[in-house]
Amino acid sequence: MDAGPADRASPEARGCGYTVDGPHSRRGDGSEPTFLGTPPVPGQRPEDLLVQVARGNQDAFAALYEHIAGPVLGIVRSVLRDPAQSEEVAQEVLVEVWRTAARFRPDKGGALAWVLTIAHRRAVDRVRSAQAATDREHKAALLDQTPAYDEVSEAVDHRLEREHVRRCLQALTRTQRESVVLAYYRGLTYREVAELLAVPLGTVKARMRDGLIRMRDCLGVTA
Repeated sequence: MDAGPADRASPEARGCGYTVDGPHSRRGDGSEPTFLGTPPVPGQRPEDLLVQVARGNQDAFAALYEHIAGPVLGIVRSVLRDPAQSEEVAQEVLVEVWRTAARFRPDKGGALAWVLTIAHRRAVDRVRSAQAATDREHKAALLDQTPAYDEVSEAVDHRLEREHVRRCLQALTRTQRESVVLAYYRGLTYREVAELLAVPLGTVKARMRDGLIRMRDCLGVTA
């Protein structure tokens, strides 16, 4: 289709200038509502419109928008809950529909189901991304709070000579020392140590066992 004036630009070129909160599309710059493309024709099926969108038909996308905008926002909000994030993700979904319409296969299912699958995936990805960021910040905070080995030796039982304990700690491998310090001087459980160091629980237990045996031998502790 030949390129038209600015108000007929593709949703991708205009940053997906459609909004998802009303029956008419609006310009992304906040001006008065203006319908982009042609009004939906009664009886047009979303499946047929999506096929036309795959061919670059912007009017078909404007009509398809009327069918999918509400359901898309609804499913995204059911996952994210946050209104602002939901609107942002819904806009991303509309752009993805425009870009990937050629992937739709009418013989595999309905257009709305295909679009909502994209919307649900986008929303779940946003939740996972946010959770991953929170986990990274939590781990970083725990590592920042881990005392240096000199500080750890200060907390050892006063009956043990500090220099001796420090030398024994330094004699451990780096991975053994990390596990011992986090578990015994930070008070973390084996599972918390495994999560913090991003290693299997069994690996942490093995490191702790070997490290404590070496510490016992180094300190001359007898059973």
